[in-house]
Amino acid sequence: MRLGDDGSDNFIDRTGRGGGMGFGGGGGNMLGCLLPLVASRFGMIGVAVLLLGYCALQGLGGGGGLLPSSGGPTASAPAGESTLSVEDRRVLSNTLLLTERVWSELFQRAGQTYQAPEMVAYSNTDQSGCGVAQAAMGPFYCPTDRRIYIDPVFFDELSRRFKAPGDFAQIYVIAHEVGHHVQNLEGTLDRAQSAQARASSAEGNQIQVGVELQADCYAGVWAANTRDAQGSMLEPGDIEEGMRAAEAIGDDTLQRQAQGRVVPESFTHGSAAQRMEALRRGLQSGDPASCNYAR
Repeated sequence: MRLGDDGSDNFIDRTGRGGGMGFGGGGGNMLGCLLPLVASRFGMIGVAVLLLGYCALQGLGGGGGLLPSSGGPTASAPAGESTLSVEDRRVLSNTLLLTERVWSELFQRAGQTYQAPEMVAYSNTDQSGCGVAQAAMGPFYCPTDRRIYIDPVFFDELSRRFKAPGDFAQIYVIAHEVGHHVQNLEGTLDRAQSAQARASSAEGNQIQVGVELQADCYAGVWAANTRDAQGSMLEPGDIEEGMRAAEAIGDDTLQRQAQGRVVPESFTHGSAAQRMEALRRGLQSGDPASCNYAR
């Protein structure tokens, strides 16, 4: 995908700062996103992975099940020195800027004003407004401080471990998290959390699936509307890369890899087929109104 040469002013590089546990912006439960996931109904021992979700101190807050840690090496640098590669910075910051432009236009068409999120790139751990951020959780959106958190090592995991290489696979990850921010502005996350509080575990999971599929669809809507003077900024192979990523992080795919069996009633993000369909719907329609997954 053509990303242009400009990056977002809302991008924050906190890589290489060694833990970041002193970071302000919300306090509260230090277990944050991790706590709802550790008490796994699968009885597995491993590392909790949020894998493209949103995090809240209350409610289900997303979750892709438990996966063992890959144990791969992480970049290191003197304290305070960024470990972010030039390419990762370009993908993160430039994609964020493009989401700001597209969603600002879409909101304006609806007579509304878009308030852009910030994105924090960190190494290993950091402190978000929803609690501790850990690399093993994958990227997530915190509605409390309206920030997206991502350890760029996830891009390596996406390519190597989840077999979903390519720049658009990475861009899809970012666009999905921005989709959660759009849901936050629309009030969807608050409504979903309230509904979850009244629902059974299985019903709450279905509500969560709807939220995640809508974020996938919003990612497709954004990509369909991303244009420059040359037209669509999508390039040959981009859609295929996005579909591979959506398939790789489907709940059934992850559960089958982690435990050798699939438990549909425990899905919180949607099956591979559902995630691919949601992304495809957004790409084909280019219309946020078509993304009617969340209740």
